Amino acid sequence: NYYLEKGKFVVSECKELATKVNIIDAVVDATGVPEVGANVALDAIDNRKHIIMLNVEADAVVGPILYKKAQEAGVVYTGTAGDEPGATMELYNFAKALGFDVLVIGKGKNNPLNTEATPDTVYLDAAKKELNPRMLAGFVDGTNTMIELTSLANATGFIPDIRGCHGVESNIENLTKILSLKEEGGVLNRYGVVDFVRGIAPGVFAIITTKLEEVHKQMEYLNMGKGPNYVLYRPYHLTSLETPITIFEACYYKEATIAPTEGQVADTIAVAKRDLKAGERLDFIGGYTVYGVIERHEIAMEERLVPIGLIDKNTRVKKDIKKGEFISYDMVELNKANTIYKLRKLQDEVIG
Repeated sequence: NYYLEKGKFVVSECKELATKVNIIDAVVDATGVPEVGANVALDAIDNRKHIIMLNVEADAVVGPILYKKAQEAGVVYTGTAGDEPGATMELYNFAKALGFDVLVIGKGKNNPLNTEATPDTVYLDAAKKELNPRMLAGFVDGTNTMIELTSLANATGFIPDIRGCHGVESNIENLTKILSLKEEGGVLNRYGVVDFVRGIAPGVFAIITTKLEEVHKQMEYLNMGKGPNYVLYRPYHLTSLETPITIFEACYYKEATIAPTEGQVADTIAVAKRDLKAGERLDFIGGYTVYGVIERHEIAMEERLVPIGLIDKNTRVKKDIKKGEFISYDMVELNKANTIYKLRKLQDEVIG
């Protein structure tokens, strides 16, 4: 407190310092570790501090219950501007504010998709990009994209059209044609969905339409296309460089950039990255044993599929699991002492 009150910057390995110091109004968690994120968020909320989750890995699993607790405590729980879910949410809110119907929202995939990627296979690329190999492996194997779309689903009520999404390849010009209904010549079974696209990274998008003929005429005049669907596209996201905007809005306006207001609409469920033997221990997101795929929450619950954010190095395999098999609760022994496990259990009971 003393040094902060003197206007000094303080660096510490003690995470409790950020959540308990009186002068601090908001806490940003940028660890990317689900268990750490759950603990930091809970501590911040308990100490009446706004929590900015630059930890989509935790938000995708227990965001709804943390959001509920934050509301009860009178503080803001929010994802961040600059991350793809937050950037997409800004497009979504913009379109809704103008009276458009939003049909599809999503993001570009930044890396080639390889569900077998491990820290070893991406090591050289990670070194060139000065990234942790585990982080890059989580990008390449698709888990990070699925988690981001899960957070976006939980904030909007939009669902994945199919398990894992379509992940089409497209440029912006063809996007409204490809991401349209099957009867319209596209790939979708329904509208109101989240998806990712190969070929438009690092951007985010929203496909919109309107029932008003006059607005269609105006959109064509404005070179937005011939309709009936149009794409709003933001060709960049500036990650943590944009986080100060969220901090300011949380502290000053008491507003969230993105929050799981719709409950647990989707989950990122765990899939075996290789054959797993009974007695083995699993690892983390971006590791050697599992990757994540988005699915509707109701289906994940029906099939008792495990959210990947609940899996860590203390998770034990109870019976042999084949490569590519979706992991259910009866296949593994989770660490029930983890805060994130307890929060998810509470969330399933209270919110569903």
